[in-house]
Amino acid sequence: MTSRPGYRSRALPVAIPVPVAQGGPGEGYPYAWSVFRWLDGTTGRPLAEPVLFARDVAGFLAALREVDPAGAPAAFRGEPLAERDGSTRAVIARLRGTVDAGAATAVWDAALRAPAWEGPAVWLHGDLQPGNVLVDRGRLSAVIDFECMGVGDPAVDLIAAWYLMDAPARAAFRAALGRAADDAMWARGRGWALTIALNELSYYRGTNPVMADTARLVIDRLTEEDSPARRPV
Repeated sequence: MTSRPGYRSRALPVAIPVPVAQGGPGEGYPYAWSVFRWLDGTTGRPLAEPVLFARDVAGFLAALREVDPAGAPAAFRGEPLAERDGSTRAVIARLRGTVDAGAATAVWDAALRAPAWEGPAVWLHGDLQPGNVLVDRGRLSAVIDFECMGVGDPAVDLIAAWYLMDAPARAAFRAALGRAADDAMWARGRGWALTIALNELSYYRGTNPVMADTARLVIDRLTEEDSPARRPV
């Protein structure tokens, strides 16, 4: 993997956005805005090197978690999953008939049973989805869109396992993370992937087919993993 000089943080193994200009609301555009340097790479699937890509993502997360969090804000996502219980069950009910509500509830219940994160809050990207990672020659080349970043439970970033990877790549990703993806962390990661995907499917199914299809794929991956037919006997 390569990236242009100056585009890579010394703390991270792949390129991240570098702002070159920022501005505030003005006539005709009521929002803050930024201009970033161009980063080479493409988004989307399929991946030419899924297992190597999965290990790249694991390396990025391991490095991100080592960055000093002193003074960092709370992440947009990163709170205990229990705080999302009511809203997640409500969206499962709204999507009944669109998704397998029983299977989704089983995934969610398992995530809530997992021990909560008791370690220090660490840096999170918070939104590792297909549109937010760049790939070059099958390898992770850059991570973009840090709008959700902050500190919190690192399980949030495990959503990458279901948003970006098939089953073999997911296994390689977890193996590369080692103790940072123990059973409790993995279960909470599944819960985060589920609650995010459910809400995205509910919100985007009539307006953004790409986002809705991605959310459906994530939900299918999670519920198929939890299917009795896939459990060892």
